[in-house]
Amino acid sequence: MHLRCAFDNLLCVQLTKYTDLALRAVMRLAVTDGGALLTTREVADAMRVPYTHTAKAIAHLQHLGVVESRRGRGGGLALTDRGRSARVGELIRELEGDREAVACEGTNPCPLAGGCRLRHAFREAQLAFYASLDRFTVDDLVASPTGPVLLSLTGPHHP
Repeated sequence: MHLRCAFDNLLCVQLTKYTDLALRAVMRLAVTDGGALLTTREVADAMRVPYTHTAKAIAHLQHLGVVESRRGRGGGLALTDRGRSARVGELIRELEGDREAVACEGTNPCPLAGGCRLRHAFREAQLAFYASLDRFTVDDLVASPTGPVLLSLTGPHHP
């Protein structure tokens, strides 16, 4: 019964919706033609997600140095060189935070927390998951056929 606490919290390997959104926004910005810039609204519409969620993810990506914002007429969002070459595993670690795959403490702590090897095994699996994603950059993610699909996306209010 108490091992259930470990399995209930194993969803760290399944990305949060926030991280998924941020990665999709980065991918959409990565295929923007030349000097063209997109607004946060255009990215949100293309990904069919709420503007407020997209704005929060974009702000975090700016803080990480992955996305830059240009103000004024003709302004918008652009992927930085760091964003283009970012390792996917590294980006996910930054977006998700360095939390453990299982949460053995908290309001209902697992009685095995002090001597459980399961927690260590899950941590190793989590690190292997990130390491496997470190083999890919954002540029790798948007190679064909993904790039053309991203370019074809339009928001719900566009033809």
